[in-house]
Amino acid sequence: MMQRLAMRGRMLLAPIAGAIAAFGQAPYDLPLLFFAGLVAAFWLYRAQSGGPFRAALLGWGFGFGYFLHALQWIVSPFMVDVERHGWMAPFALILLAAGMALFWGLAFALSRWRAPGQGLALALTWAAVELLRAYIFTGFPWAMPAQALVGVMAGQGLAWVGPYALNLWLFAIAAILLLRGPLALRLGQGTLALSTVLLLVLPAQAPPAVLTENVVRLVQPNAAQRDKWNSDTFEFYFSRQLEYTAAAPKDGGRAPDLVIWPETAIPWALDMAGSALAEIGAASDVPVVLGVQRRSNMRYFNSLVVLDANGAVDQLYDKHHLVPFGEYMPMGDLMARFGIHGLAAQEGNGYSSGPGAELLDLGPLGTGLPLICYEAVFAHDVNAAPARPAFLMQVTNDAWFGKAAGPRQHLAQARMRAIEQGLPMARAANTGISAMIDPQGRVTAALALNTEGFIDAPLPAPLPPTLYSRSGDLPFTMLLGLCLVGLAVARRRRAGNAD
Repeated sequence: MMQRLAMRGRMLLAPIAGAIAAFGQAPYDLPLLFFAGLVAAFWLYRAQSGGPFRAALLGWGFGFGYFLHALQWIVSPFMVDVERHGWMAPFALILLAAGMALFWGLAFALSRWRAPGQGLALALTWAAVELLRAYIFTGFPWAMPAQALVGVMAGQGLAWVGPYALNLWLFAIAAILLLRGPLALRLGQGTLALSTVLLLVLPAQAPPAVLTENVVRLVQPNAAQRDKWNSDTFEFYFSRQLEYTAAAPKDGGRAPDLVIWPETAIPWALDMAGSALAEIGAASDVPVVLGVQRRSNMRYFNSLVVLDANGAVDQLYDKHHLVPFGEYMPMGDLMARFGIHGLAAQEGNGYSSGPGAELLDLGPLGTGLPLICYEAVFAHDVNAAPARPAFLMQVTNDAWFGKAAGPRQHLAQARMRAIEQGLPMARAANTGISAMIDPQGRVTAALALNTEGFIDAPLPAPLPPTLYSRSGDLPFTMLLGLCLVGLAVARRRRAGNAD
């Protein structure tokens, strides 16, 4: 009886520990609390008896509490049109949290497969499912453990090993701290714990970024999502962006060499926006980058264009990594029969995807890799660039993500991509946070969330290519696979010896 009560108690503690771990993510940015929740998860795992099914329940409970807290911003898109979509909001949050928690439940179950589970086995399987979560079904690596490290010393490891190996580092440390053994081991654990705490609380230490002579103007119109496409208000926000584009530099600063507007910055499709593009060209003496919808042969694209000084389209990029259920609907033809379309799609079943990552020639600034909104979530999308750019360039409409956690977590992911590549990032967001990010992931200039305005920020110089930018995920994936195969072989031999 007491054993059953203890088991139920651990099952109840798991989601609480997960919710505590979510304080590591923005807007709280308390990675030490994330690590405390992680250690609690490994302790519960060690204390929980039983086979894979019970372990899966424990891991799922921890993941459900974590994702329910970390992803609570997901209700915001459904509140833009409350009458049509508001009823879906709680279901979306619960189902998303439950679905993401299945990955963590799988990790816990696999670590107990065919043998009593050990903490290091869980570290390996957990790292594997986090890698899987980034790729399967187009991927959704939002709120991964490594994301909590972007503002501290430990986050600089992204440049060396990337986000998924950094996940494994966190899991392995938590497992090692709970090993039992002689005094020498306990002394080593104490040293390891102290070192980890320091890496999780100390801000990243690096020399100030070297700045180029090029200045980028980031425009933030702050158009609420419900007003963005409203015929009574969109002219106002278009005029606001024109005003910011034509404005003189603040405090007698240097004039910009490039102006960047956010994702879907104008309400007209590209083929209908001739006069608007001419107005943009007239407002600026330098190229303007902006997000825009594009129509071609009855297909819609979420695109980005570079306008020359005359307002003519000089270069074009179509977003290739689309948001499922947002920009397109899986099984769209079937869903359309029930009147269900992607939330961010303006026509039909949603957008079509572009051919892939491309570089844009931005003259004296060098080449830029465009990332439209969601594409900055994926480390492998940035690594897929055909060549190394001089800087990363993200345009996004974070009005969808609410007014707190969502936009700040999205910014954290943009900072991760800068660290991983050793490249600066210029980020223009409709409602914020627009920012210039240096190659160490530090924000050198920014506009606050839910404010309108513009900033003229010097573009930082790139660092030499990082180890992760050269290797990508393949070496870590192969090494992790070998470790998992070795674990499976060892367990099979142990089972054979037991027989």
